[in-house]
Amino acid sequence: MAEGRVQRRLAAILAADVVGYSRHMEGDEVGTRARLHSLHSELIDPRIAADGGRIVKTTGDGILVEFSSAVDAVGNALAIQSAVAGRNSGLPEEQRLVFRVGINLGDVIIEGDDIHGDGVNVAARLEGLCEPGEVYVSGTVRDHIEGKLEATFDDLGERTLKNISKPTRVYRVRDESAETAVASRERAGVLSLPDKPSIAVLPFDNISGDPEQEYFSDGITEDIITELSKISGLFVIARHSSFIYKGKQVSLKQVGRELGVRYALEGSVRKAGNRLRITAQLIDATSDHHVWAERYDRDLEDIFAVQDEVARHVAEALAVALKPGEGELLAHAPTDNLEAYDLYMRARMSLWPPVRTNILTARGAFGHVIDIDPSFAGGHAGKSVSHSMAALFGHSENPEDDARIALELAERAVAMDEQFALSHSALGYAYTAVRRHDDAIAAARHALELQPGDADIHHFLASCLSWAGHGEEARHIILEALRLDPQYVAGPYLNALGRACFVAGRYQEAADTYERNVAHGGPLGVPMLTAWIASLVEIGRLDEAHRIAQRLIEFDPGFSLARASSYAWFASTGRLERIVDALRQAGLPE
Repeated sequence: MAEGRVQRRLAAILAADVVGYSRHMEGDEVGTRARLHSLHSELIDPRIAADGGRIVKTTGDGILVEFSSAVDAVGNALAIQSAVAGRNSGLPEEQRLVFRVGINLGDVIIEGDDIHGDGVNVAARLEGLCEPGEVYVSGTVRDHIEGKLEATFDDLGERTLKNISKPTRVYRVRDESAETAVASRERAGVLSLPDKPSIAVLPFDNISGDPEQEYFSDGITEDIITELSKISGLFVIARHSSFIYKGKQVSLKQVGRELGVRYALEGSVRKAGNRLRITAQLIDATSDHHVWAERYDRDLEDIFAVQDEVARHVAEALAVALKPGEGELLAHAPTDNLEAYDLYMRARMSLWPPVRTNILTARGAFGHVIDIDPSFAGGHAGKSVSHSMAALFGHSENPEDDARIALELAERAVAMDEQFALSHSALGYAYTAVRRHDDAIAAARHALELQPGDADIHHFLASCLSWAGHGEEARHIILEALRLDPQYVAGPYLNALGRACFVAGRYQEAADTYERNVAHGGPLGVPMLTAWIASLVEIGRLDEAHRIAQRLIEFDPGFSLARASSYAWFASTGRLERIVDALRQAGLPE
């Protein structure tokens, strides 16, 4: 009788696999296998052994691990996800292997070295639910380890898992100690250096003797930042953060420390008639060592060629090889009309933050760009963005009309210039405004391929992902934008982060982000206020939700639940219904 008894034991089961493994294999089978083997041999397997885990089996890209302790299982998963993210940060996106992890605590049936049963099945189902780069655990795991790890548990509610009779309470686990350490470093003004050569382009000095030429030297600086951001092997600080040092006497070591970069590019511009002199010098901010310097004496019409040369010389000085196609992008002049390009750059900056007055001002300026040079895609793309932003951010009298006009302008811009990144960002925004979410994401991703180091283009992609329901990826992308632009605290980036957190079910983080944005003077808008209210309701802070609801009524006296759908561009109707229910609980009128 004893021989027929089923052997069981209580175990913590970890199930993990690689997101999009088949796609990786199709694109680069040999390289994918090599990277996965390297991750296992150098990082994952040794860490599992050190934490007392036993690898039960591997299945291509998947792995099943048994731990005797739920604490060890979750600690192991968080450590591995953090280490893998660190390894990925130095790789192009198409080479990054990202894991999903599910963990359950329950009875398992033992058959030799193998285990199976509901305890294993629940872990596998949790892994299938999991967002890329995350760790999901069952309620049983959470109950056993709460208070024993520096971790935060986000309650994702009860889920019905395939072939599991009872609903399972699901939690997302976040490493609280790591997040606290990052926040502390940011508060202290200390940012770790990226895993690629990092650079800040400081505002070039205007030495023309004519204050009216100040805008011209600023434009040169912005253009060089744009050119450098096309080089995927560089980490380039965005314009908003670089320009906080304009007119200030600061050491390059301070700049490097505050922006988290190793190198600084500084220079001067002298414009006299049709002649132009630009000097540039690249300096190691950690040591004040001069890495490279050059002087360019050219005719004014050669300005785009000079900016191309500066970018190439910086890349050469830092031993950064251009990827296929990047040289062509650097050599590409978006227009030969300097007046139109200058006005375009000014209009683009006037769009931020995207409040109603800025949107209308920028729209008029982009219209003027089109008048000056109808063949320049920048005018059409910029005007398209102004119409999309009016619709998406609640600044439109007729959102459907704005969305239609935005799409027409964006499609025209892409047809005019396939290599102009903002054309594709504009198309992504316009597709979102007409609720073609898959097309929106594809267009925004293409923009980022053309200009991988541009913080604003990261913001466009994050917004498209959020509206489409991909909250975790949107959060990751907008955090990259904030790292590229670390001094641009309040404004659209934090609003985008709040929306991404809300969509991802990180309601506490969403509420905190919106509060932080407003505290720093960030602009209000109906979509952000509604998401803020809904986040507060989700975490049970009803008094605060009522307070923000009153703020919403003051901002938009005609707001009602019936109108709420005109402010929500989510792909999921269920998410809109959930927002409306939360707004109702906060006391907003029908």
